[in-house]
Amino acid sequence: MIHEITPIAHIHTEFSSKFGIPRQSGLVEELKGTIIFEPEYCDPQALRGLDGFSHIWLIWLFSESVCREWSPTVRPPRLGGNTRMGVFATRSPFRPNSLGLSSVRIEHVEENHPKYGPVIQVAGADLMDGTPIFDIKPYVPQADSHPQALGGFSANVADYRLQVEIPENWLWQIPEEKQEALKKVLAEDPRPAYQKEAGRVYGFSFAGREIRFQVNGNVLTVCGVEKTW
Repeated sequence: MIHEITPIAHIHTEFSSKFGIPRQSGLVEELKGTIIFEPEYCDPQALRGLDGFSHIWLIWLFSESVCREWSPTVRPPRLGGNTRMGVFATRSPFRPNSLGLSSVRIEHVEENHPKYGPVIQVAGADLMDGTPIFDIKPYVPQADSHPQALGGFSANVADYRLQVEIPENWLWQIPEEKQEALKKVLAEDPRPAYQKEAGRVYGFSFAGREIRFQVNGNVLTVCGVEKTW
């Protein structure tokens, strides 16, 4: 018998679209998120004991990449977008059940938020705003950490971080407490791996602002910031 699963919560983050989101959780610790529970699961008792853990696992839905048909192979972006690997050897969103798995750090467990009731404040999330969450499990270091684990083909991917330049006239338009997170998001190179045109202007939404940038060589320069609300 197959049990139909439904979301227990949604997460609020700074990304209103999937472009620009870090490709893995934990890459940008400065990114904050708030887990807000659905009414059926809005019970502080469900969080009892969670404040003793530093990290949690989130099981969630790639809500913008749900596939009607699946493919046994996909093209990982960090391999240039042309090399195919088995879908189960990747973390591609294009999978049979479109499920994502992220490890995030707990910043604060709040049992009685004035608007939402119990919420969990987290850091390092790689999820789009409004992403449905199906389950939350504690990260258990003695079982979940494997320092000697092999990274497969991902271990051979070259460091792709960019040098980020944000002119002052654009930087001041970003709230100060979110500037470092934005810089690290940009340093991870949000561009699709198959698009490396020098001088091309890219853009994505972050913290209620459209961030536009160009990349030349290893230098990414922000060339525009505009409020979207």
